[in-house]
Amino acid sequence: MKIQCESKHLAGLCLVFLLVACSGQATPTLYSPPTRESPINVSTQTPPSELETETPIIQPSPSPDCSAGLIYLEDITIPDGTLVEPGEILDKRWLVENSGSCNWDDRFSLRFIAGSNMTDQPEYALFPARSGTQAEIRILFTAPQELGIHRSAWQAYDPQGEIFGDTIFIEVVVQNP
Repeated sequence: MKIQCESKHLAGLCLVFLLVACSGQATPTLYSPPTRESPINVSTQTPPSELETETPIIQPSPSPDCSAGLIYLEDITIPDGTLVEPGEILDKRWLVENSGSCNWDDRFSLRFIAGSNMTDQPEYALFPARSGTQAEIRILFTAPQELGIHRSAWQAYDPQGEIFGDTIFIEVVVQNP
């Protein structure tokens, strides 16, 4: 068999083809597609008595591996000193930032800590917010019947009941209608 190769680049390629053709060996398979494993039979379970007891079962930790943070940014509604009437419904909203490394979920809460409660709930779930994002916190208050300045202070708590972040509050002046 005579093969002519005129280019340097083709000479190397021709040599490879020539060696493979003359070797008399089968070309090795370069790629073998993966095969599917047999499906797991979910109805077969090991009875508890046969399970190894030496391997400890790891339970999720009650404390997160993150730090909680809340920074007050601004009042969205009802600025401090707003004049209101006794018994008026107040839709208070604050803009805050989740400044910690924890994502807030339903385990985080906002609790009344001082002043006039102005609501029938002493605790609310903290608005879900990913770490590093801004969130709006909203509570519906009812202005007290007593005239004067009323302030209601609220604080964030993590799932372990630890206080974190800035205190937020509503401060209104109840006046005669």
